[in-house]
Amino acid sequence: MRVLITGGAGFIGSHVADELTSQGHECVVLDALLPEAHGTVPSLEHELVVGDVTDAAALRPLLSTVDAVCHQAAMVGHGVDPFDAPSYARHNDLGTAVLLAEMHRAGVSRLVLASSMVVYGEGRYRCLSHGIVRAERTAADVAAGMYEPRCFCGDFVVSELVPEDAPLEPRSTYAATKLAQEHLALAWARQTGGSVWALRYHNVYGPRMPRDTPYAGVASIFRSALQNGVAPRVMEDGRQRRDFVHVTDVARANALALASPRPGFEAVNVCSGTPHTIGDLAFALADACGGPTPEIVGGARPGDVRHVVASPAKALDVLGFEARVGFEEGVREFASASQREPVTSS
Repeated sequence: MRVLITGGAGFIGSHVADELTSQGHECVVLDALLPEAHGTVPSLEHELVVGDVTDAAALRPLLSTVDAVCHQAAMVGHGVDPFDAPSYARHNDLGTAVLLAEMHRAGVSRLVLASSMVVYGEGRYRCLSHGIVRAERTAADVAAGMYEPRCFCGDFVVSELVPEDAPLEPRSTYAATKLAQEHLALAWARQTGGSVWALRYHNVYGPRMPRDTPYAGVASIFRSALQNGVAPRVMEDGRQRRDFVHVTDVARANALALASPRPGFEAVNVCSGTPHTIGDLAFALADACGGPTPEIVGGARPGDVRHVVASPAKALDVLGFEARVGFEEGVREFASASQREPVTSS
């Protein structure tokens, strides 16, 4: 197939392009090359069009030549402050709406959407007395160094793997825009009979991550600190559980989704299913880099969630996807892998 990859010059998008090309597909990359998202951009072996996904005129000639779209373009990360909200909405939601409209105009009916585990908000929790509950943690608990969520009855809860049919409760501007992307794609699929795979990426890490930007992931932040000889700073008590998935596994999930069209909308976790803590990541990277011991600093940012670890069962069932890169192997590789250098103003 000939595939349009929006955001295909980015961290994940470039790996998707490499994976699809290795399988014999032809890729055309559309990317705005925003410096705050990319840092420096490595040379690409794919057809690159510099343009914005919100620009219908730029999309139109590209969509007239392709069979499917992998939509990776997005403004990512926790953000800096609420002033980021218009940028998130423009890049993520307006961009997706324009893309879907132009796909309909061009008769392109196959979409793989880069979604995110952030749509879940907090993970799945079980109270010993009340079963599965919507758990919260209070500002008073966090200030006192008690970071685990509680049931409405006041008891602490136990985290479990999150399935795709869990309630969706975004806790940040970024998360809200990712959920809106899913809703737009769902409406488009119902209106057009098109095929949408919404791949809910968990904590993706690996080569080509940008470093030293406000929107970088936690793995990149820790790695940058270690490269500068600085101890990684781990918030809360370091025991927050996440699902770290290597970028090459994420790229392979995209290829499997592209090869498996089905009418309608389907959301799938792209994860390992194996929990590791933020502290695990910091200490493993410090060991692999030979750097200083991480510091546990307490506190929590507004919008931070405690535990989010997903169930991989549906991805295996419907896509045949299973993560191949183990945590220890992936972290050792990432410790010396290339990263995108930050863009500095002249």
